[in-house]
Amino acid sequence: MVFLPLGVRLTPVAYADSARKATLFPPGDALRYGRHALDGSLVELDLSHAGTRLLWRYEKRDPFEIGGGWRILESGEWGLRFWINLCLSAEGPAIVRWNAEKKAAVVKIGHRFAALASAGEPVQVTGHDAVEALAARYEARGYFETAARSLAAPILALRFNLEMTPENRFGAAIADAEDVAIERAQAAAQDQNGPPLPEQTGRHAGALDAIRDVTAWNTVWDEINHRPYTSISRNWNLAKFGGFGIWLNDQQYAALLTGVLDPEIGRENLAVALAGATPDGNLACLLSANDAWVDRNQPPLGSFLVWLMYLRSRSRPLLEFAYDTLARNHLWWRRRRDPLDRGLVSYGTSDLGEGLYKGTSFGARNESAMDNSPIHDEAAYDPDTRTLASEDVGLNSLLALDAEMLALFARELGRDEAESFSAAAASLRAKIRDELWDEERRVFANRLRSGRFVRSVAPTSFYPMLAGAAAPEQVAALLAHLEDPNRFGGGFGLPGVSRDDPAYKDNVYWRGRVWPTFNYLVWQGLRRYSEDAAAESLADRSFALFQRAWSGRRLCPENFNAETGEALDQSDTDGFYTWGALLALLGVARVMDVGPWRGWEIVNSGEAAKLGPLASPVGQVVVSIEDGVLTLTKGHQRLFVTDIRGAISNIRIGDGVISLTIPPIGSEGAFLRFPSVEHGAVRRLLLDGRPAPYRSFDEGVELVGLPLSDKRREIELAYRTY
Repeated sequence: MVFLPLGVRLTPVAYADSARKATLFPPGDALRYGRHALDGSLVELDLSHAGTRLLWRYEKRDPFEIGGGWRILESGEWGLRFWINLCLSAEGPAIVRWNAEKKAAVVKIGHRFAALASAGEPVQVTGHDAVEALAARYEARGYFETAARSLAAPILALRFNLEMTPENRFGAAIADAEDVAIERAQAAAQDQNGPPLPEQTGRHAGALDAIRDVTAWNTVWDEINHRPYTSISRNWNLAKFGGFGIWLNDQQYAALLTGVLDPEIGRENLAVALAGATPDGNLACLLSANDAWVDRNQPPLGSFLVWLMYLRSRSRPLLEFAYDTLARNHLWWRRRRDPLDRGLVSYGTSDLGEGLYKGTSFGARNESAMDNSPIHDEAAYDPDTRTLASEDVGLNSLLALDAEMLALFARELGRDEAESFSAAAASLRAKIRDELWDEERRVFANRLRSGRFVRSVAPTSFYPMLAGAAAPEQVAALLAHLEDPNRFGGGFGLPGVSRDDPAYKDNVYWRGRVWPTFNYLVWQGLRRYSEDAAAESLADRSFALFQRAWSGRRLCPENFNAETGEALDQSDTDGFYTWGALLALLGVARVMDVGPWRGWEIVNSGEAAKLGPLASPVGQVVVSIEDGVLTLTKGHQRLFVTDIRGAISNIRIGDGVISLTIPPIGSEGAFLRFPSVEHGAVRRLLLDGRPAPYRSFDEGVELVGLPLSDKRREIELAYRTY
């Protein structure tokens, strides 16, 4: 744990004499990530070393104080021979001192003091130049040595063994006086009442909690660029990329996922993604401490994901912040990736920068974010145009969606480009519908420049639905492919290539495995076309797949085996990947979603449940269902209460108006109450545009006599605000 303003670090180091090995617990199998608040107020994890497992916990009560502790979950050897070390250090030439009288380690940085204290007394305190040196000393000399004892050093280690302290509490604090820092650290070491975390219950229980835990664990401090960001995976941050790594699409998904809980963290992640804008106009495919792939882009998802963030937060500054960069990125695709001026774009690699694989077929495939997908196998690389000689249906669908979203941005911001973006979207949709539809196979597919369709098809063949480019008869055919167990059907969602493709059996990365991104985007397309049964089925199967890895093992995989649902059957699959939480987001969406097709939507399944707090167009809200009655709450204010079953959509609350669309009401009848609106404040209450009767109920009003109906109905309540 690091106090960033001063560079103060609290580092656990363990030593197992049975293995003669010490560990600093790097990312990997030794860690199982537990609950983690986004603000760091609570952090829990399991630490494993040489057969010993510990439950480790931190609680941050305020920005200047932290408590924590451990207890044994499983012993791998006699506790006397397993040592836990709490190491206090600070960046720069700071020296940590041991206050023997008060039994606390203290370091002064400038005018400020940091102190570390423990409820259980350490066996001894030793001094070292680095935590790595402490680990090496254990491995060289074991635990039976006293020569390293010290009262002052760059790092002081408080040494404990599990025989004498099988469980322990510690505390660290920052203050402007040494005595105060020690006093607060000691108090934190004694206090065992950590802050509570809300838990989602009922339908798809734990989905929101999983998004919180995954994104919080993967939110790290970028020491090179001096910023926080939600990384691809904390497992990759240093080992693979040398300090930081930004895949464009991954970072945009991180912005979406964190924005579900905290729009400001979502905006910070978006800023990291948009910081990859190049002078040529594109957003860089990859930026890391080791390399910069500025010659490549990634599929143009940004505008769609930002629009989803905007609909949830209603933050106009978010659109203003993102619009120009995303608009330049869109125009770049048309300028750089349509070499034959066909109006359809291809993946490629520009003659810019010095990135790995630049100017190669593999580099061009990198741009798709589906490097080894069989949909690229037949597409030769054309060095003259620096593009793959195929027009990709997924890319063009996302580009059409990008133009549509930018038109919405422009209208909202009062920009002149709205009509041109809207026209570009319509033109591209028509080309996709007419030129990328394989009538013989009744599916959308990539098309080679020779005119022949590529044999392999991926879930990207469903993206024309997301773009609104598919005609009704095409949608019907796509649904048949989606349900066919020999094509894209199955219990876990969509495999990376059709199951009857020879590449499906490869089960390597994009050749056959199930990817959360595919499931999420295809679900969005099904929602757009009101294919509700298929969308609900895909969402339920997706969350069930996520739960197979998350429940018990606490894994959030990058991808999954399409036959077994297992994630770690392939060694190159990361087990804690941020975009894996998209499957959990589909679980959340089955209770509450905010999107372009239904607006703000909440589903009353009748099953007891609680979801929230989470971000909404009116701020942080909680959805609760008890005895079949749904209540939407903001803080202590109940916004509406109803026993209407099904999806309540297009919810708008604000400026003296509450409006929503209710589902059909059956013979059992239903009620709808607005507890926060006084009877005397009502200006009008309309049902399908006509006045509806209402009455006082508790402190608010209730719509009287909701009539039976077999169709969706519009309700609008206008009231005076004071």
